Amino acid sequence: MSKLTDLPKRILIGRALRSDRLGETLLPKRIALPVFASDPLSSVAYAPGEVLLVLSVAGASAYHYSPWITLAIVALMVTVVASYRQTVHAYPGGGGAYEVATTNLGQKAGLSVASALLVDYVLTVAVSVASGVENLGSAMPFAVQHKVLFSLAVIALLMVMNLRGVKESGTLFAIPTYAFVGGVIVMVFWGGFRGLVMGDVMRAPTADYQIKAEHAGLAGIALIFLLLRAFSSGCAALTGVEAISNGVPAFRKPKSKNAAATLSLMGVLATVMFVGIMILAMTTKVRMAENPATDLLVNGKPVGDGYTQNPVIAQVAEAVFGNGSFAFVFLAAATALVLFLAANTAYNGFPVLGSILAQDRYLPRQLHTRGDRLAFSNGIVLLALLAGALVYAFGADSTKLIQLYIVGVFVSFTFSQGGMVKHWNRHLAAETDPAARRRMHRARAINAFGMVFSALVLVVVLLTKFTHGAYVAVIGMVGWYAIMTAIRRHYDRVSEEIAAEEEGVGDETVRPSRVHSIVLVSKIHKPTLRALSYAKLMRSSGTLEALSVNVDPADTKLLQEEWERRGIDVQLKILDSPYREVTRPVIDYVKSLRKESPRDAVSVYIPEYVVGHWYEHLLHNQSALRLKGRLLFTPGVMVTSVPWQLDSSEAARKRARKRAEWSAPGAVRRGPVTPPKREKAAKK
Repeated sequence: MSKLTDLPKRILIGRALRSDRLGETLLPKRIALPVFASDPLSSVAYAPGEVLLVLSVAGASAYHYSPWITLAIVALMVTVVASYRQTVHAYPGGGGAYEVATTNLGQKAGLSVASALLVDYVLTVAVSVASGVENLGSAMPFAVQHKVLFSLAVIALLMVMNLRGVKESGTLFAIPTYAFVGGVIVMVFWGGFRGLVMGDVMRAPTADYQIKAEHAGLAGIALIFLLLRAFSSGCAALTGVEAISNGVPAFRKPKSKNAAATLSLMGVLATVMFVGIMILAMTTKVRMAENPATDLLVNGKPVGDGYTQNPVIAQVAEAVFGNGSFAFVFLAAATALVLFLAANTAYNGFPVLGSILAQDRYLPRQLHTRGDRLAFSNGIVLLALLAGALVYAFGADSTKLIQLYIVGVFVSFTFSQGGMVKHWNRHLAAETDPAARRRMHRARAINAFGMVFSALVLVVVLLTKFTHGAYVAVIGMVGWYAIMTAIRRHYDRVSEEIAAEEEGVGDETVRPSRVHSIVLVSKIHKPTLRALSYAKLMRSSGTLEALSVNVDPADTKLLQEEWERRGIDVQLKILDSPYREVTRPVIDYVKSLRKESPRDAVSVYIPEYVVGHWYEHLLHNQSALRLKGRLLFTPGVMVTSVPWQLDSSEAARKRARKRAEWSAPGAVRRGPVTPPKREKAAKK
């Protein structure tokens, strides 16, 4: 089966890389930015729309609050970026918020942060891909009509690209990310130039629409609640900021310096783009509604179910560049692409965090190891499966999915900054240098402000979004916490059970009184004879017998007659099986031997065929597999497989050798390839 899947695997993800080439996969800043920051950069494509959607509940008149909400989001962005700059310098080993919280606040806090981040990464993929499909729908309606299918296909494509390796996928994804950033910045400056210098009046396609207010004339607590909800929705612009602190080990040296520089650049770009789009949205009079079919009015009449509400960025681009223009189409395509690629932030954050958690025994150990291309392949596949399930469950609706968002982000922000405050307190207690103490006091003040601000936002998010779907994210965090706690408890229990005794002699070192060897026999053929010979050779003490199960009396009689005719000097024991079972009689017999002589060990030899084709596995060795599976749970029993290679296995081996020696067309003409110096040295 492995040979059957090897060729498609190599075509999809490429040749396996040696472990000593890990350094070649480390990222320069120009590649690290699109790899780790594509999520916060791309969130400016939908975060402005989320603010306007919430404000539309009170009608278009509530839009005049959007500048203040924008300023609050920018202040939070600056605070979080400054706080995480402290983190990447203090904890260059990666792990980010999880590492900070675990080290300074304890395992429970660290596990809470890890649960929040895992949920957030899964939602990042689901929201980004769903939003990307919706943006693509402005130019390609077919995509929106089949958005679940399109979303699942994009998730699978991103999975394959990331399985090819972080650097390779990052290089490919860098072009759309920079194209999007450049397109938005050009739109912001060109829109500003047209409005301020040329005096043009730019109008969005929805500028003449009216909004039917669901709750007109809100005031007091109701208005405050609405503004807080709009602010919490707009905080989607901060998602993914923590990914850089989790992925510091993936940067080139000096790792912390490069990670901090990438964080700062990401913060500046995201802030400029978010503020620019919000200003242009207000200038061009973009209109959005949570229920556009009924709440958006044209000449006093609802637009109806056939209306497709385009995102804010698409409407602003149409107003600035003109519908159908090259710049408009370019930005629409770049926006859709970068929203798809925003999921790449999670594809790099989730596997790294999963590897760290697996190393700490909170997740299966398979997540800790790197795959053929030196990426954490198992984590990548797991993320794709979880995100695909979420997209399918919510119908790839970004409006529904985004309500689950942000909770996990601010849980991690709050715990991370709280942990950093305790980190600086611990270092200040031991530091005596005045200059170093001043730096630490400044860093602690930044982290303390970030902790308080993040905690306030977390409370706001929980209050305003809990009933709108955030409870699902909370349930997900609790579920991850419970699963990881159970996994750690299992690993701890296993470690305790298998730990070698420091002194004295335990049961594991006591030599059995004797070994009772059993060779399972169905009929006399070459595999059986080899198993008998091997069992005779390995027997050092005890008894040896052949064991067969009487399923068909005629076959059993023929077996006994041939056994006697050949004069095989091993006792043949026949077990009756009135219900034609094979596994149960053998298990019962082995258990009876153990019961009679508890200090004896039982060694069971099972002859098996080795075949060369995947379909042949379905035709052979099924009884042997069932027996081995049951015998593994029987104490004091050792199981040995004695293989017999059939001709098809030899043919498969020759085919594999032939593939290994195959030369690509032109290889002879090019001549031998000189291996790199380090490979020559390794061979020496």
